[in-house]
Amino acid sequence: MQDKDFLMIPGPTPVPESVLLALAKHPIGHRSKEFSKIFSSVNEKLKAVAKTQNDVFIYTASGTGAMEAAISNTINAGDKVLSLVIGVFGQRFADIAKLYGADLEIIKAEMGKAIDPKDLKAKLAADTERKIKAVTLTHSETSTGTANNLKALIPLIKEHGALVMVDAVTSLGCMELDTDELGIDILVSGSQKGFMVPPGLSFIFVSDKAMAAKAVCKQPGYYFCWNQAKKALADNTTPWTPNVSLIIALNVALDMMMAEGIDQITARHKRLRDILRTGIKALNLKLLAEDETASAAITAIYPPENIAVPAIRAAFKNDWNIVVANGQKELLDKIFRMGHLGFVSERDILTGLTALEAVLIKLGHKCDAGAAIKAYQEILKESELCPA
Repeated sequence: MQDKDFLMIPGPTPVPESVLLALAKHPIGHRSKEFSKIFSSVNEKLKAVAKTQNDVFIYTASGTGAMEAAISNTINAGDKVLSLVIGVFGQRFADIAKLYGADLEIIKAEMGKAIDPKDLKAKLAADTERKIKAVTLTHSETSTGTANNLKALIPLIKEHGALVMVDAVTSLGCMELDTDELGIDILVSGSQKGFMVPPGLSFIFVSDKAMAAKAVCKQPGYYFCWNQAKKALADNTTPWTPNVSLIIALNVALDMMMAEGIDQITARHKRLRDILRTGIKALNLKLLAEDETASAAITAIYPPENIAVPAIRAAFKNDWNIVVANGQKELLDKIFRMGHLGFVSERDILTGLTALEAVLIKLGHKCDAGAAIKAYQEILKESELCPA
């Protein structure tokens, strides 16, 4: 049906009508008092979502732009950087560091696995001269649906003394993340995931320690320069022309998030993840990530034997107007991914599970009709939503 598509991919994610209406309004001047007031409000609410007092700089860029800014403002050629890689985007952080001349080391986990804190501890312990200047890591790996245990990993990095750089593009606004409590020095995210806004904005939260690294960084920079961004921030604006319409739309989305409550949003995403994973298991499908390391934002699923991922995706799209994602790089056509982040409710997850079951049966997979919904009903019986 025309105009009926529903995105169940890791991003872009569904956008609320109120956000779309805000986006459709005529732009205002980016140097006006009206915009400065909105920009200031957006900054404070972004900090509330990230649970931090650190400055946040907003770029008209994707999350990758903020990742590059993290490196370009802190890492000199020859500086040692350790990258913790659990998928495509962890590798992207590493590739950016390498591009800027870092002496790069990598700890790489098997696809679907998280970084083992023992491996990180051993690597840092071997750095007896404390030459590792920064450690990059992904919170929720979009390519695999795996989440690193930040509470286990970051204290090891802090003890060593390296800068902590976290890619939170698919976790911020979806998963438990307390920037200041964890002591994260640089946190990056983007608008098109948990923030329920179309692509086009990225956010980078920068600690005093990170700004000190900027002070001795010799890399050239202009658009992504933190000094320029911090100077403009004092006047509640950006150094260069921002996407005014997206920032205004973001303000509306953030108001929705504040009304729901950050902890409540986190709980909702956990519940949606668990409902989806339970239903998928009931359909006799294998998941890439184990339960204990599963992201609350995105789930990666192996197709049944003899059923191709492109066929599953095509049936989703043609029969149900639902878009699910393929795997990436070495996981291309080996998994499909279902996003459950941002403006998503239980109704959406149940629709997705019903569609998945119908798609699989159509393509010849053997499973009990109604198995996914029966699994959901069992969850209801065990929850306070459906008392005995």
